[in-house]
Amino acid sequence: MGKNYKTMRETELLSFHTIMAASEGDVVAINQVLAHYEGYIATLSTRKFVDEYGQAHYCVDETLRRRLETKLITKILQFKIRIAD
Repeated sequence: MGKNYKTMRETELLSFHTIMAASEGDVVAINQVLAHYEGYIATLSTRKFVDEYGQAHYCVDETLRRRLETKLITKILQFKIRIAD
């Protein structure tokens, strides 16, 4: 059987270093964050389309996917890390 949910989530977290570098504008780190959330963004941007025969098809709305990625990049660059004294 596969990993349990908690263990899987703990191993898939982004490192603090990656988050800090991304918030400072490091392109490689930003791409790592985007890759981390790629599946979630694809899920959010999946839309149901119905063809002329009434058949339902699900596909990723590329325009919406790009908008979500742009919004994530904007929020990454606005993110400020506060370290407690």
